[in-house]
Amino acid sequence: MVKAICIRQPWAWLILHGGKDIENRSWATKVRGRVLIHASQGMTFDEWNDGVAFARLARDGLGHPPVTIPGAKNIERGGIVGSVEIVDCVTASTSPWYMGDVGFVLRDPRPLPFVPMKGRLGFFDVPHEVLAQLGTAR
Repeated sequence: MVKAICIRQPWAWLILHGGKDIENRSWATKVRGRVLIHASQGMTFDEWNDGVAFARLARDGLGHPPVTIPGAKNIERGGIVGSVEIVDCVTASTSPWYMGDVGFVLRDPRPLPFVPMKGRLGFFDVPHEVLAQLGTAR
């Protein structure tokens, strides 16, 4: 089975398009390798606004130019939006994206065509019919 992890927006978008190389969590994982990114359905305007503001600081810290994040009403939510490789799980990092107790170190983000589906907490198995819709784009 292919695993996915549900991430709130705009953080999922930032992983795929904005250079976010750490996913912050309060729990550790032994999962390694490619996982699908599910953009959760829920998102408040304050969450979107906080993410945009934090992205500016993090990208400035890396010397990267600003990115234009889709607006709160236009950003994809409630489905698979891409995949990323998890290469480590750390309790400290020099990445400006690190701000938690635990960070999943990410690399090689790949945006995918949006496929709607319900998310779940933690890592979860993606149904075969969703994988079929994604085809070989993974």
